[in-house]
Amino acid sequence: MPAAGRLAAAVFLLLTACAPAPQPAVNPPASPNDSGQAAAIMRIVAGAVAKSNLNAAIVRVTIDGREVLTDAVGDSMTGVPATPDMHFRNGAVAISYVSTLLLLLAEDGTVGLDDRLSRWLPDVPHADRVTLRQLAQMTSGYVDYVLGNTAMNDALYADPFRNWTTDDLLAFAVTRPLLYEPGSNWNYAHTNYVLLGLALEKATGRPMSELLSDRVLRPLGLTNTVASQSAGIPQPVLHAFTSERRAALDIPPDQPFYEDSTFWNPSWTITRGAIQTTNIYDLEATAAAIGSGRLLDPDYYRMMVSTGLRGRTRSQPGCSTCAPMTEGYTYGLGVVISGDWLLQNPMFAGYAAVAAYLPARKIAIAVATTFAPAAFSADGDYANEAEALFRAIGAELAPEDAPPMPPPR
Repeated sequence: MPAAGRLAAAVFLLLTACAPAPQPAVNPPASPNDSGQAAAIMRIVAGAVAKSNLNAAIVRVTIDGREVLTDAVGDSMTGVPATPDMHFRNGAVAISYVSTLLLLLAEDGTVGLDDRLSRWLPDVPHADRVTLRQLAQMTSGYVDYVLGNTAMNDALYADPFRNWTTDDLLAFAVTRPLLYEPGSNWNYAHTNYVLLGLALEKATGRPMSELLSDRVLRPLGLTNTVASQSAGIPQPVLHAFTSERRAALDIPPDQPFYEDSTFWNPSWTITRGAIQTTNIYDLEATAAAIGSGRLLDPDYYRMMVSTGLRGRTRSQPGCSTCAPMTEGYTYGLGVVISGDWLLQNPMFAGYAAVAAYLPARKIAIAVATTFAPAAFSADGDYANEAEALFRAIGAELAPEDAPPMPPPR
């Protein structure tokens, strides 16, 4: 995603909900290689913290369910070390839960992947032209309400504590013409998953928070992944800081500017009921479970991880996120395929993370990072250094299957 770190939000609440204590997995016996691999990973992490100006990096790596490493370096806040049990927002990781839910509902016949959106949301513009599959694969053609949307971003940065409704968000997108005939191209659009969540609620008569908990989170044992209607984060909290509002606030490049964004309101990020917090244990468990298709029938898992969009998509004038699918980055149904790795890579409000899995080697990598002032450019931009860290760790553990670099976006 281009400059996703400039698209932020959340609410400054000092009262946060309590969550269950982290539940580290009961791991198989250690391998003789584990200590050497763990040391190599920590050298990579230490190098990334210094080179990429990270405040904190939390990392968990497993191979076939066996823990290789779980550790944290750096600080959550000044004088407060980061720890593996700290909670943070998971952003687009929840997209993989929503797409898994869609496929489960398709398996049991509640919905069809090629059902028109109009079956559930007849009043949404263009709904008679768009299918649920196209929403999940981001080939619907709907304009994004965030990326490249100046009016939305101006409002977002003017009040990062605003609580957005789905109607607020969709008003920026669905009334505009589709970018292309549905199914004929691809563009990253948060709009797709807001609409998909609303459709699944209509189809089942149940709220997304319950659907995701009952069908995905609890079956996978993700006890530290919870949805919230507020901007609170369960204790202990990994704090985030950012400079991304610098340009929006017209702050000169030579003037220091760095603010706590931990409790900016994330209500703009995805469909209601899928706005979640998590920790590194659940992030790694997600990588392994979603990446292996644990909940899905094999045919539906193959749909999720299909690279069928390669050679079928393109850049397009007037669409900043339309792009050709490549070996480095191909969108499946709610997951990104990079080489042979399956992943999600959220970044917003000063947080960045990756949950990645290599099915052939059963390697799961979870990374969460926050950023020091020097990580931000003169106009407040920053890069997903969690993704760069994952790619370095993946190359160390599986050099023959090193994650290929995605094209610039």
